[in-house]
Amino acid sequence: MQIAKNAVVSFLYHVATAEGETVDQSKDGEPLTYLHGTAQIIPGLEEALLGKQKGDHVETTVAPERAYGVYDKELDLSLPAEAFPAEARTELAPGFRFMAEHPHKEGEQIMFTVHAVQGDLVMISGNHPLAGQTLLFKVDVVDVRAASAEELSHGHAHGPGGHHHH
Repeated sequence: MQIAKNAVVSFLYHVATAEGETVDQSKDGEPLTYLHGTAQIIPGLEEALLGKQKGDHVETTVAPERAYGVYDKELDLSLPAEAFPAEARTELAPGFRFMAEHPHKEGEQIMFTVHAVQGDLVMISGNHPLAGQTLLFKVDVVDVRAASAEELSHGHAHGPGGHHHH
């Protein structure tokens, strides 16, 4: 079976930046499983896997626009600590993440990450950590199968042996 919309795909992967720095890889032969055509993986990788089948090896380069987006300097902000709810202020440290409204797109929520706290100023970014990066993927397709009616109604693949939510 070829990878197409609504196929359940399992694959092993290695991802590196254009400079060769590994940023992610599957763990100890545990494939990533997803429902194709439902935006569960980045668009550029989903496009590269279309039409492939079990046993195929795929190497593809994905530009930022088809991965995690271009880096948007307008999403790098400095805010006074008082701008955060009192109960959250003790959590404000590098790596702390929170959802908030996009500063320029009304009604759109994005994930922000705290990068630094300097005195009363909190430096945050709404960019994905891999925004602006060209990514190199090496993928081995482990399995391709038709999605079950339950998987289609839930909008995601279920693990072996039944229903698994993450």
